Amino acid sequence: MCMRIQIYIFRRAFYAKKSVIILLMRFWDVNKGDIFIGENSITNIETKNLRKNQTLISQETFLFNETIEDNIKMGNIKASREQVIEAAKKASIHDFIESLPKGYETRVGELGGILSSGEKQRIGLARAFINETPILILDKPTSNLDTLNEGQILKAINENCEHRREVALV
Repeated sequence: MCMRIQIYIFRRAFYAKKSVIILLMRFWDVNKGDIFIGENSITNIETKNLRKNQTLISQETFLFNETIEDNIKMGNIKASREQVIEAAKKASIHDFIESLPKGYETRVGELGGILSSGEKQRIGLARAFINETPILILDKPTSNLDTLNEGQILKAINENCEHRREVALV
């Protein structure tokens, strides 16, 4: 079972969740105070090493004009077809992909233009599921999904986090 970290902000001013994500991923450094991952200050972790250990599931999924399989494999370019299919099943997108004439070989078009926002988001979730980083940062990962798919995805996130140490729900 994974550990969910809690995020505490010690200021009176309102900080948007996007700012918290930006700080967790160290796109910016904090001006005052510190952020710790385990016992390590985030400023003492090389950015390259931090990125290797984080996966962000955002409410916006960006897809490339490649096949569905290639878009999922961007989470782990060494993944096998079986791993891609398993990740797609966890993200509740496998049956949809199989219904397409070219299946996993379907090109998604510029920015995933042939797909709905929910389909893009589920492909993004499959991409995150295939990436085995210890830290998973969630930013409204089900915002474009209907109630049925949202429940399936939340269940899959819980089941998929056993190899992860920390899951930040923002």
